[in-house]
Amino acid sequence: MRLLEAFPLDVVAAAATQAIQIGAIGFDAVKLIALARIERRPAHSTAEYRRLPRTAVRTMSAADYAVLAA
Repeated sequence: MRLLEAFPLDVVAAAATQAIQIGAIGFDAVKLIALARIERRPAHSTAEYRRLPRTAVRTMSAADYAVLAA
């Protein structure tokens, strides 16, 4: 919400979408991407942003829960 005080909604939305796509998290990452969009320059490399760890999620079966009850 604070970014909307300084940037137009479409810029913030696009920056947030790009941050999610590259796995960056946090206010600072979205702000830097928004600034780059306003200044019409490429954003910093993705290595400079804190990144979300990759996760592997699988479907659980009823038998998986039986182990928890034991």
